[in-house]
Amino acid sequence: MNLDVDFLLRTFALALRGVPVTLGLSFSALLLAAPAGLVFALIRMHRLRILNQLTAVWVSFVRGTPIILQILIVYSMLPSLVNSAAVRFGWSVRVFDISPFWYALIVFTLNTAAVLSEVFRSAILTVERGQLEAALAAGLSPLQAWTRIVLPQAFLVALPNLSNTAVNLIKGTSLAFLMTLQDVTAIARIEASYGYNYIEAYIDIFIIYIAMGVAVQYFFSFVERRLGSFRQPPSFR
Repeated sequence: MNLDVDFLLRTFALALRGVPVTLGLSFSALLLAAPAGLVFALIRMHRLRILNQLTAVWVSFVRGTPIILQILIVYSMLPSLVNSAAVRFGWSVRVFDISPFWYALIVFTLNTAAVLSEVFRSAILTVERGQLEAALAAGLSPLQAWTRIVLPQAFLVALPNLSNTAVNLIKGTSLAFLMTLQDVTAIARIEASYGYNYIEAYIDIFIIYIAMGVAVQYFFSFVERRLGSFRQPPSFR
């Protein structure tokens, strides 16, 4: 197998231009998904009737279906349905003019929120219930007890899983090229298509994603060391 080193180096430089798109999409989705995932986790923990059932169905759907199916639903099926409704009812909505970035953001935010709901739920359950009861007995409101006592400890417990989720999200955004988004994968594949240099292009993609994954893991490791670690007490029942 003879590698075209010149093509590999040139495409690597071009693919780097997609890094801001990949990281921007990943971290935007993570920032939006984190509060949504926390809300989903609290809904499931407190078993809020209809909301709990809807959340459980959503989490099961996300975990039980490939993300490419979710992309097809949001990027292909949903816009077509909305456009058909707009034509029928005379709405002035131009669905197909929306940037593919926003479709990708919706897909990866909803997907990550479902994953984080389980991450946060398991992390909160590691905090001893007696700490919450002691905080309430000391005069803190339920909101203060959760935000000052429970959630900070749960966040530290969740950091390793948050790191894994962030890395998986970055890798998952490689499918954004299906939505014509010019990310790392899309740029490399387009360049490879001219001369069928796919091996070199995939090597470039591999190196760039490895570098991004290591950087993200290092960042979360730094945050975990910076904030310190708490002893994990008995389960929160």
